[in-house]
Amino acid sequence: MEQFLKIKANMKRTIILVATVLATILLTTKTYAQEDLVRVFRWYVPQDAQFVTVADGEYQDGQLINWGWNNKTLLFFAYRTPGPGRVAVYGWSNPVTRAHITICEDEFTDDQMLKWGYTQKHLQFYALTRRGANTVCIYRWLLNKRGAWITVPEEGDTDGLIKKGFHRKTYQYYGIYRNVDAPIYDQL
Repeated sequence: MEQFLKIKANMKRTIILVATVLATILLTTKTYAQEDLVRVFRWYVPQDAQFVTVADGEYQDGQLINWGWNNKTLLFFAYRTPGPGRVAVYGWSNPVTRAHITICEDEFTDDQMLKWGYTQKHLQFYALTRRGANTVCIYRWLLNKRGAWITVPEEGDTDGLIKKGFHRKTYQYYGIYRNVDAPIYDQL
């Protein structure tokens, strides 16, 4: 009988150990998937009347505020790392017009961008190339009189943009849709 109780106690410890290991693996996998996501924001630069698309961590918020940027708006979520069905998205700026633009790899060649006066190419994030569950189509609009570009999710204010003089709406990629709790997370 004593031997039976020892076996039962060992089995119980083994089951608890296996359950703990599995739970740790599952939680680690879920955490990693969330850590691969990056928030993508739009900032307004009043001195240049420009909009800038910035991935979380690309610059520090204090630095952007110090530069005079304001109206930080969460647009969507993207990925930090490459993967299947993802495209690299780069930020460029034009020092003459002070315009900022976000483009996908292979949308324009680096040579074209340089000829148009853009410099400071830098990787911002990786976006989805296909629509899927919980995705939002992302477009770029042009304000010709200023050479200003704005990145807007499909649920954006199309009529308002047209009234402000934006045109040349161009499909770019798909972002991961921000949920209704996004303003709560922005406060953290």
